[in-house]
Amino acid sequence: MMKNVRFDAVALARELDISEIAARLLVNRGIRTAEEARCFMNPDLSQLHDPRGMKDLEKGVGLIRRDIAEGKKIMIVGDYDVDGVVSTYILYTALMRCGADVCYEIPHRINDGYGINKSMIDRAHSQGVSTIITCDNGISAAEAIRHAKDMGITFVVTDHHDVPDYSEGEMTADAVVNPKQKDCGYPFKLLCGAGVAFKFVQVLFDEMGIGAEAASGYVHILSIATVCDVVDLTGENRIIVKKGLAEMPLTGNLGLKELMRVSNLEGKAITTYTLGFVIGPCINASGRLDWAKKGVELLLAEDKGTAEKLAKELYELNKDRKDMTINGTAEVIEQIEKDNLHRQSVIVVYNRGIHESIAGIIAGRLKERYSRPAIMLTSGREGAKGSGRSIEGYNMFEELTRCRGILGKFGGHPMAAGLSIEECNIGMLRELLNENSNLLMDDLVPKVSIDMQLPLERVSIELAEELSRLEPFGTGNPRPLFADRGVRLHNAKVIGQNRNVLKLSLKTAGGSTLGAVSFGGVEEFTGIIKEKLGEGAAARLQERGLTGAEMDLELDMAFNVDINEYMGSRNVQLIVTNFRKK
Repeated sequence: MMKNVRFDAVALARELDISEIAARLLVNRGIRTAEEARCFMNPDLSQLHDPRGMKDLEKGVGLIRRDIAEGKKIMIVGDYDVDGVVSTYILYTALMRCGADVCYEIPHRINDGYGINKSMIDRAHSQGVSTIITCDNGISAAEAIRHAKDMGITFVVTDHHDVPDYSEGEMTADAVVNPKQKDCGYPFKLLCGAGVAFKFVQVLFDEMGIGAEAASGYVHILSIATVCDVVDLTGENRIIVKKGLAEMPLTGNLGLKELMRVSNLEGKAITTYTLGFVIGPCINASGRLDWAKKGVELLLAEDKGTAEKLAKELYELNKDRKDMTINGTAEVIEQIEKDNLHRQSVIVVYNRGIHESIAGIIAGRLKERYSRPAIMLTSGREGAKGSGRSIEGYNMFEELTRCRGILGKFGGHPMAAGLSIEECNIGMLRELLNENSNLLMDDLVPKVSIDMQLPLERVSIELAEELSRLEPFGTGNPRPLFADRGVRLHNAKVIGQNRNVLKLSLKTAGGSTLGAVSFGGVEEFTGIIKEKLGEGAAARLQERGLTGAEMDLELDMAFNVDINEYMGSRNVQLIVTNFRKK
């Protein structure tokens, strides 16, 4: 599907002194004015909105300041994912800097489940806690909050999750800081939980005489949570991540430095991929297979020995998590296809043997494989529990809200959710979600959204460098995707330790060649070769490769334009994401 936004990109390119290609990409991302474009390409912390515009934020800061002044004990309650760990770290260190008597608690994924609960509040009360402040959770905890209020505990919620449709009087917290509240006038609604905590700290530091600008020291760690929570990299999130990536290699945080070292990242460029698929998963592994407190302890480490020990533990936990995910995904796919669950619009699968910590990851894998919403449920301490991942056009949180009568706890976003349910109600949940689904067959067909057609002869290192000004790429700001028709192949070969990378040399209309790789197309490409040239050619592709003369093949291709750096040299390279026979 080619994007076709009607706008004068040529005039925008002229005004900004950029290529028409770059201008077209900006237009595709909703940018219409030169001023918007300049802010987009040159994001700066000065462009962040005034945090005081967020409902209840000043009120919540006032309650925390009161406790600090009176020497009362404050407890922070976070969540067990990356966003929760980073949120907790930001609030805890900020309150410590302000002289607070503060402790923190993070639910154990298995023993406590998601979010704050009554037993945690009972423990807080027994420890003499005067005020509880949540981060990355709390907006759905009305019952637990009432319990805290009955005990005389002041309660401040900071969260970013979708707000449940409460009946009047159900939410009794003293302050609720969440930009997604209908009556909150804060202009940017897509902050992660750590982003909301950061805004809180800006005002707290300002009120305590430290200065709001001191909070900027958290931005590089905040960028990890922003990427890993898969919020849109637009507006304030884009500013945070752009600044954070630049500062990451210079971090003074011992734990983060050691984690980058054991992950073999020293001296390498830090990108959104690095945060989302290397650093983030290691922090996340503590909450999945152990206790997320280890992730907080890593970021709080004050000596190299402790930082090194914790970084190695988290790195090894993540390796274990990867193995569990591979095996668990294969088992669940076999179950789905045996029971024909993949023929339904919404997949709801229950497997007691799956570790609940990887349910969300497997749900994401199922969504990608079958191009439909998927909910992965497994056995919890009190019935079944799990996670869901959705596709565009299907608001999973909203659909689960319609089923709340048979659910235990649940919460999340349009694209992801967590839930608990009695085992006997799983079949009913599957029926309700599928009966009420408004998804059409066309919604379940994978779609490739192309920014524009780009003939190969227009690809250059200069273009690749210009496109880098549109980074960071991620949700809401995808890497530019181009396409060309009838591309001729110069040669092709399967490479890589796992034989899962397709290395190509493509021929432009002018006769020159252009390097390309495909990281997911080996099986499909081999099938095309087998169909066109037979088993022998498919075998040669794997062994020594094929030349264009042997293939006589033209393909339509979708691709990203990238820069390949090797042994000091820099060359333009295409990353082929999709292809088909012409």
